[in-house]
Amino acid sequence: MPRAAIALTSGEPAGVGPEIATKAWAALKDELAFFLIGDPAHLPAGTPVVEITDPAAAPAAMGAGLPVLARDFGAPRVPGQADPAHAPHIVAAIEDAVSLVRADAASAVCTNPIHKKALQDGAGFAFPGHTEFLAHLAGVERVVMMLACPELRVVPTTIHIPLSEVRAVLTAELLEDTIRITDRALRDTGIDRPRLAVAGLNPHAGEGGAMGREEIEMILPLIERLQGEGFALTGPHPADTMFHPQARARYDVAICMYHDQALIPIKTLDFAGGVNVTLGLGFVRTSPDHGTAFDIAGQGIADPASLIAALRMAQEMSA
Repeated sequence: MPRAAIALTSGEPAGVGPEIATKAWAALKDELAFFLIGDPAHLPAGTPVVEITDPAAAPAAMGAGLPVLARDFGAPRVPGQADPAHAPHIVAAIEDAVSLVRADAASAVCTNPIHKKALQDGAGFAFPGHTEFLAHLAGVERVVMMLACPELRVVPTTIHIPLSEVRAVLTAELLEDTIRITDRALRDTGIDRPRLAVAGLNPHAGEGGAMGREEIEMILPLIERLQGEGFALTGPHPADTMFHPQARARYDVAICMYHDQALIPIKTLDFAGGVNVTLGLGFVRTSPDHGTAFDIAGQGIADPASLIAALRMAQEMSA
C-alpha cells in the first residue's frame, strides 16, 4: 500500500507560505508526496495546481502539480498584510491536518508559519503558538520542541521565557519530563537507544559549585537516576564545549536548559535548513524554522530550504 502523503497547512497566506509551498513542490515532486490544505487562489500566479478532495489522491497528483485540498478562505491574499478574515480558515487547516494524520489519511503534519496576532484578532486564538494548539488538539499535557538539522539535534527544556525566569521554571521534574519525552520520541522514529547529552545551566557546568550548584544539586542526581533506568545519558556538560564536531559525534540530541543555549548553535550550523519538530504529540509534526517573513512576501525570493528540510524530515520520521 502506498505511503500516505504529508499534510502541509496553509499557514498565514500573507507571508511566504504560499511561495515556499510552490517551490517545495517543484523540488520534491519526484521524491515524496504532500498536499497543501489551503486556498488555491493564494498561490503564486502560474503555480501548477491539482485540486483534490481526498488526500489519497495526492501521490498520483504530484507529477502534474501541487496537490491542494482546497478551502475557500473568502478573501484574496495581500502579501505582507495579514487579513483577520483568513484566521478561522487558517485554524481550520491545522485542525484538518491533525484529524487526517490521526485517521491515518496523512502520514505526518508539516505546518507553514502562522501570525499569532492575526489569529487572535480574527479567530480569538487563545494559544501562545502552533505547538500549544497542536498539543491541545492531540490531547496531551506537554510536548517538547526539538530543532534539527543534519549536523545537530537540540531540545531546549525551557523555551520562550525571559532568562531571568529560567531558574524558577527549570525544575528536576520539568527536566526529567523533557528527557523522557525526547527519548521515547527518538525511539519511535528508529533510534534504538538514543544518546542524550545534557548541558549544564551555569558556565563550565558550575565548575564544581564555584559558579552555581544546580548541576550538583539537581541535574547530576537526575542524570544518575535515569542512567540507572537504562537511559543513555551523559552530563552535565559545559555548553561551550558541546557543539564542536567531535563532541556532536558522541550524542544524538543535546538537552539544553534554555532557548538560546539550544538555538544559537543550530542556527549557526544551518540557519536556512533547520527544522522545528514537536515531540510527544503521538504523530509526526515538523515545521520550517522561520516565521512569516512579511517583509519579503510576494517578491518570489523566499528561500524554501527549511520547508524542504521539514518535509523530508516528516517523511523520514513517519517511516
